Order: sequence, then structure tokens, then C-alpha cells
Amino acid sequence: MEKISHLMKFQKYHALGNDYLVLNPNDIDRKLTEVEIRLICHRNFGLGSDGILFGPLPCEEADFGLRIFNPDGGEAEKSGNGLRIFSRYLWDEKLVSEKPFTISTAGGIVTCQVGPGAGKIVVDMGKVSFDSEAIPVTGLKREVLAEPIEINGRNYQFYAATIGNPHCVLPMEEISSALAHELGPILENHELFPNRTNVQLLKVLDRANIQLEIWERGAGYTLASGSSSSAAAAVAHKIGAVDATLTVHMPGGKLEVQIGDGYEITITGPATKVGQFELDAEALDGI
Repeated sequence: MEKISHLMKFQKYHALGNDYLVLNPNDIDRKLTEVEIRLICHRNFGLGSDGILFGPLPCEEADFGLRIFNPDGGEAEKSGNGLRIFSRYLWDEKLVSEKPFTISTAGGIVTCQVGPGAGKIVVDMGKVSFDSEAIPVTGLKREVLAEPIEINGRNYQFYAATIGNPHCVLPMEEISSALAHELGPILENHELFPNRTNVQLLKVLDRANIQLEIWERGAGYTLASGSSSSAAAAVAHKIGAVDATLTVHMPGGKLEVQIGDGYEITITGPATKVGQFELDAEALDGI
């Protein structure tokens, strides 16, 4: 395998505690391998992150192209927090202004806008679908709503959704990080989900507020997630538990969600710069 012989520069940001490394393609002369991605994202042996944002890439159908890599080396279709972070990076690099711009991801094209001073970033995430073939979920074509599932001898109801990436939402009266750690890896790799899935434990607080615990596909337990917030908010609205404007409470902080006609989702929240890092080639020795 070809070795990287020079320092790689990364910009690190977090969105409500969900942290990503941004790697500009101009700072590397080839694609990273899955093994390298896993090591770079490792909390002990690398720089540590919930993923790598690789961009901006040239793109004909949007203003910017973006690839999103999970810390297990796999590629994610879409990430709401990743898109806010990438938007903040583009702002910091003076590649965008306060006018809306578009980003192409593997999960579709999204429109983003950075607010004054980059305090808040708005992302039009696209449309949530509950269609089993679009998500995908095995079995006959259907909307996957309130279906039974047994895990570790206990019965639950789950809803499945996609907003460019797959989600499994379990409404519950009480949720916890411990329960997310228990159920998350089982559901992520359940045979119902051929492409694996993100998992959200959902507690409805009132008609304007929901609370989430999140297990993210390819990343594990996560403090916050924009796409998870979008899917869970859509499910809560679908069952009539919340209004179209709501706040999603997660361990890492709060995200504002607006649900439009046809379950078009807009999220609004912050992205915070952590710093600039250089990965020494020595860190990749031996892989």
C-alpha cells in the first residue's frame, strides 16, 4: 500500500459535541484507505473524531461536492451535523457568504446558509420518507410504522425512515445512554436493515420538544446528530405527538427543526471550530 510521506492538515469542528475532521482534497495527493480513516479517527491512536469530511470536491450539479466518512472507514450518505460543520469550514475559508449555497452528498443535494457571524447554520435536509424500499427495510413494500421487534427478550415498536440515510426510531417513555449502548449495535446490524441503520431512542417531552439518545451507524454512541434529529422529529410528527416546529434535545445540545409539507426538513444549529491539526506520517506507520 502506498504510504503517505508528508504531514496532512485537518481542520476540526464539532456540532453539539459531534466532531468531524475536515480534509481538503488539495492537502492530499490520493484517497485515504479505510484502514487509514479508522486510524485517523481513533481517539487514542489518531486525531480522534466521529468522521472525516472530504471536500470541497468539484461538482457539476451543486456549488460544492462532499464525501462523508464514518470512523469505521465506511462512507455515509448524509450528515446534518457534518453539513453544518462543512458549511462553517467553507465560511471560514471565505468560499461562501451569507447567501444560500448547495452541497452534493451521496444522499442528495442540500441547500445550506450560514447566518451572520456564523452563529447559526441552516440546512435544508430534504424529504423524510417512511418507504421500506427507499430506506431500505426488508419485506414487502410499505411505510414502516409502529412495527414490532424483539431485542434481548423485550418487545419494542419501531419506525423506519430515510432522509438520504437510514434510520430506526424507537419511541419510549424513558430513554438513557445505557439503553442506547444496549440496543444500538443490535439494531444497527439487524437483518431488517440490509444497509445497516442509525438508531434513535425517542422521548416526546411536549408538542414542541423531543429528547433523543443516538447510536450512529459506523460511529457508535453519538452526542448529537442532524439527520437523526430530522428522522426522529418526522416520526414524532407522523404519529401526531408534536407540531411542525420543535426543538430536539440531545446530550450534546439542542437543535431546531422545522417540518414542512411532505416532511421536508430544515435544521438550524451551531458549528464550533476546535482547531487545526497536522497528522504526522509516523502515525500511519505499520498499517
